[in-house]
Amino acid sequence: MNTITLALPAAGLKPIRRLSSYLALSPAGLVLAVFFAVPMGMMMGISFSNDEAGAFSLESYARFFTDGLSMAGFCRTAVMSGLVAIAVTVLGHPVAYFLARSRSRWRAVVFALALAPELAGVVLRTYGWLIILEDRGFINDVLLHLGLISSPLPLSKNLFAVVVGLTHVVLPFGILSLTTSIQGIDENLERAAQMLGASRLSVVRHVIVPLSVPGIVSSLLLSFTMAASAYATPALLGGAGFKVLATMISEQVLFYIDWPFAAVMANALLLLMLVISFIGVRFETRHRANRSGTGRAAS
Repeated sequence: MNTITLALPAAGLKPIRRLSSYLALSPAGLVLAVFFAVPMGMMMGISFSNDEAGAFSLESYARFFTDGLSMAGFCRTAVMSGLVAIAVTVLGHPVAYFLARSRSRWRAVVFALALAPELAGVVLRTYGWLIILEDRGFINDVLLHLGLISSPLPLSKNLFAVVVGLTHVVLPFGILSLTTSIQGIDENLERAAQMLGASRLSVVRHVIVPLSVPGIVSSLLLSFTMAASAYATPALLGGAGFKVLATMISEQVLFYIDWPFAAVMANALLLLMLVISFIGVRFETRHRANRSGTGRAAS
């Protein structure tokens, strides 16, 4: 029995492969367009409107950049999110390294404890920290009872309380991101460094940390964006005097019914996260290119 084999040129397969890729991405693209692009476009349109005249206006943007309270909230959001991102990455890296390298029975316990905060709601976890950090909370009561302080420490209703609460909320995501990155590092590189006389600290500093830069960048970006868009934790732990963009947007919509100004704040928050994400992606790309160039030069 004779068989006939059709040999299609590679150039003829490229349009088919490209079409297949587009078809595979079309469901996700449709979801992003309907639930993200369209609402964001509507919000940007609202930000250029005027409630009184209903025409095109830059009044809300001028108000945002000239109002000291709005700019203070923007800067406060950036500082808060940056501190949370750094705290999550620094605290999560040792835990992630243990989860990626350990073979002991405690690995499952540590993994469960790392994910345990996600089993409770954000509001419940925030109220837990409020009980611990408030003026008559657990920490101040213990310190007063031991005679170490004469008056309660200002642990709540400020930036410190919000950073602590958000770090607790975002930490599991940072640990998972870092664990995945560290698992991709060949363990033989650590053994080779130790055989050459490097200490454990030197191995972590010169091998683990540089090779886990993609995970570190992912942890920083994920933590920053989640902290910047958080509402419940800043509202409860920060109090009425701690204003960030998320809480200010809620006030403009619910209490002042000023949709254009709320849309301007939302656009500013989106722009902040996009700029930070762009910087992080560029840094990771440049770091990867430098590593590739160093590897080729060494070989």
